[in-house]
Amino acid sequence: MCRWGARLFAGKNPVQTGGAMQVGIPFAERQARSYPWPVPGSIRNEVFTRRGVLYFGTLHLIGYTTPYIQKVHRFADSNAGWYASRNAAFQKAVALASGSTLALDGDLLDPGAPMDEHVQTERALRRLAPQLGMDGRTIRRALEQGDRLQFSDRALHAKLFALAQASACKPLPRVPGIRLDSPKITRALTTQWFANRVDARYRQCLQR
Repeated sequence: MCRWGARLFAGKNPVQTGGAMQVGIPFAERQARSYPWPVPGSIRNEVFTRRGVLYFGTLHLIGYTTPYIQKVHRFADSNAGWYASRNAAFQKAVALASGSTLALDGDLLDPGAPMDEHVQTERALRRLAPQLGMDGRTIRRALEQGDRLQFSDRALHAKLFALAQASACKPLPRVPGIRLDSPKITRALTTQWFANRVDARYRQCLQR
């Protein structure tokens, strides 16, 4: 409403999801080029329309290929981001192999970070570099594929799970326990809670 307001304050809105399917606004804006209808206003407003929330919500839920067998992992990704379940399982394997305590949040890398700046997961992997037979640059290149299906086929993924298998006493978790943090949430909720709740409703619908 004020001059330059959209440019100055566009990224300051703490509410980053909208519509009945709680579509991430940044996600919808990135996918806007494929949207088949004209947008009279902003993409943020469009996700509150029936066609907008169905298009972007469905795209976020099933518009990508996954290695999952169970739907619950896709539901978790819908809440935490594409491949969050797979990446959280990878982080658990890293924690077991390295003896580290890691947040199973599905974020493997800080995008654009210099080679000498590492998040927890990368730092733990670099300590395992001799066992993995990889240097830091090779590990970084593999982690850069963390938002793609191809990461599951990287040598780092296979070698890391082979190392972790010796330390694992029980099946590794496949649904991340990421705490949901939003101005719209007043309770302590997690991605795992969300995914299991949606999965239960999905199964009820199938039975009916």
